This record gives sequence, C-alpha cells and structure tokens, in this order.
Amino acid sequence: MSPLLRSPLAGSGQDLCYPLLLNTSCRRTLHPRSTASVLYVLTFSLALLTVLLNLLLIVSISHFRQLHTPTNLVLLSLAYSDLLIGLVVMPLEAQYFISSCWFLGPWLCSVFSMLSFVLTSASVGSILLISLDRYMAVCQPLRYTSEVTLVRVQLAVGLCWSCAVVYNCSLMIVNMREARRRMSCQGECVVVVGVPSGWVELLVTFLAPISMVVALYLQVFGAALSQTRKMRSSRAAAAVGGTLARRLELKAALRLGVVVVVFLGCSCPTLAFMDQDMSENITIWFWGAWLMYLNSCLNPLLYALFYPWFRRTIRLIVTLQILKPNSSRATVLH
Repeated sequence: MSPLLRSPLAGSGQDLCYPLLLNTSCRRTLHPRSTASVLYVLTFSLALLTVLLNLLLIVSISHFRQLHTPTNLVLLSLAYSDLLIGLVVMPLEAQYFISSCWFLGPWLCSVFSMLSFVLTSASVGSILLISLDRYMAVCQPLRYTSEVTLVRVQLAVGLCWSCAVVYNCSLMIVNMREARRRMSCQGECVVVVGVPSGWVELLVTFLAPISMVVALYLQVFGAALSQTRKMRSSRAAAAVGGTLARRLELKAALRLGVVVVVFLGCSCPTLAFMDQDMSENITIWFWGAWLMYLNSCLNPLLYALFYPWFRRTIRLIVTLQILKPNSSRATVLH
C-alpha cells in the first residue's frame, strides 16, 4: 500500500495561499464561484446538522434522570465524539479541501490530524460498545442487569476513549517527522501513514471493530427472530398476539438492518482506496472521508430517533420546558 499523503499543491498560475511568501507558499485551488459555494453550503450544512442533532441527544440524556441508564451512557459517549467531529473536524476539513490552503500552521495541522483520528476511533468504539450492550440485553438478559452496571459502563467508555487517544497520538507522533519532511510549501497540511502502520491502523480502528459489530448484531438479530417465533407459537399469542409478534419481528429486523447497513455503507467504501496515494486522489479521499463523517450525523437518527423518548425530549428542549424547576424528573419514558 502506498503511503497516504495529503497535499494541497495545485497547478501553476493559481493564487498563492500566502501572497507575501512568493517562493515558499503553496498555490490555492480556484474553483468556479458556483462550485465553491455549493461545496461550502453542503459541507457546513452537514456539519451544523451533525452538531445540532448530537447536542440535542447530549442534553436529553444528561438532563432527564429517567435516561441515566448504562445503554444511554454509551450513547452519550457516541454523541460526544460525533459532536466534536461536526464542530471541529468537518469545518476545517471542508475549508482545507475547497481552498487547498492550511492557514493554522504545522503544529495545529498535527493536532487536527490526531484529533480527527481520535474522534473517529472513539466513535467506532462507542458503536462497538452499543452493539455489545444490545447483545447482552437480548441474548443474555439474566446476566444483563447484574453485570451491565453504570460503573462498569463508565469504565468501558473511559477505556474506549483512552485507547483511542493513546494509540492514535502515538501513531501520529511516530509519523510526524516524516510528514514535516514531505511538506514542500507553506499552507500545506500533510499526513503520512506508512505501509506497516497503515495496515495496523486499518485493522485496529476499522476491520476488527466492524467485524465484531456485525457478529454481535447477527446474534442479536437471530435471538430476536427466535423470541418472536416463540411468541407466535405460544397459546397466549393467538390471533392479535400473532400479528403483534410479526410486527415486532419486522421492527427488530428493520432497526438492526438499518444500523448495520448504514454504518457499513458509510465506512466500507473507503477501503477501496486504501492502497492509493492520497496526493494523487485527493478528491476521492475527501469524499471517502466525508462519507464516514456522514455517519456522525446519522448516528443520532439511527440510535435515538427510532425511540419515542427522544422525540419527547426534543419537544421539551425546543419549547424550553427544561428550564422549569424539577424538569429533570419529567416522565419521558412510557
């Protein structure tokens, strides 16, 4: 696999990122005004929507006491990582691609690169924890209440974030010197991932978690189908009960199918370009990265908008009902 290199260098005859540095400045990519406007509107609208949806989810779970459960704690971790992706990573990534100029200096370029890797890894790790939580709840319900406690979930979430920070920061520090050597002009933000570390990064932060998510969801889906079949075959599930069981089976299949398909659909296409040099395919890499960022916008919809309590809390937040005394004790679960 070729090293991954992010380079904004454009052809000759284009404006400079730093006009005063004639000999050392990178050249700015000049898109047609209409194209640039569309790109800015699309990317910043997606970033804003990502921030708003995840902020609503964070306020909902943090404010209402009924929602202080182990499952929602993992959901809160996912919302925080996705919120920071929409707040920091998406706007800076969009500006850099559209203008091909990095104006924040090489040090902040390294910080931004590490932050984007950490947040993406934390988001994937949180999805894995949610999958494990649902597996325990559906496949091992007798052990779930005794083993899945708030303290253990807090430790799991802390471990998830700690691993994401330590691993990705160490990886970026190792490759930081190589990236600085590859910087050819002022206004460039270069990220280099060599062959060995690139495959390790792919395995640790992508292939292994996705494989575990798929395996867990398949077992959950199989258990849900088995339970609904038992409901249909029982005497109490006659007539109306059988119809209800079929609806539950369809709903379980739809929820799990949408979660898995959308997550894989947003993540897997990037694998097709892992053996290509980013400097030669910057546009492909940009849209591949934004396809993964799109999952940060869809996560609150997939994991929360399916549930009525989230719609109730949104109404209470938008109408400012949460400002009333004792609003945290409101009943949002029916």
